[in-house]
Amino acid sequence: MATKANFTADEWKQILESPMIAGIAVSAAEPSGLFGTLKESMASARALLTAKSDPSADALIKAVVADFETSEGRTSARDGMKALFSGSKPAEISVKAVDYLRQVSALLDARAPADAVAFKTWLRHIAQSVAEASSTGGFLGFGGVAVSDAEKATLAHISSALNVPAGT
Repeated sequence: MATKANFTADEWKQILESPMIAGIAVSAAEPSGLFGTLKESMASARALLTAKSDPSADALIKAVVADFETSEGRTSARDGMKALFSGSKPAEISVKAVDYLRQVSALLDARAPADAVAFKTWLRHIAQSVAEASSTGGFLGFGGVAVSDAEKATLAHISSALNVPAGT
C-alpha cells in the first residue's frame, strides 16, 4: 500500500493535484457558466469527502484526501494548477489536463503498482461526476443534456490517458 512516503515531493505534488485536474479537464471541455461551474466544483469536492468517509477506500486515496485537509496540501495543489494552466484557453486547459493525467498514470504504475488501478479509477470517477454535475444547453437550467459531446470526448481521453475502462 502506497503512501506519501513512496513518492518524492514533486511526485506527491502531481498525485495531490490529480483529483482537481481530473475535474478541471471536464469543466474546461464545455464551460457551463457560473452556476454550472459551481456545481462541477462541488462534485469534485464531494468525491474527496466521499473517499474520506469510505472505509474501503484505497490507502493512497485516503492519503491524498488527508493531505487536502491541510492548508499546506490545498495551497500546494492550487499553486501547481495555477502554474500549469496560467494563460491557457479552455480548450488548452483540457488538453494539458489530460496530458498531466497521463503522466500521473505512468507515475502510479511505476511507484505504486498495487494502488494504481484503484487510484486511476477514482480519478476517472471524479471526472464522470463533474461531467454529470451540470447539464449543458437548455434554458435557465431546464432541458439540455446531462453530458455534452465535448465532455464525453474528454472523458474518453481521460480514460485512455489513465488506461482505465470508460464509464467506470
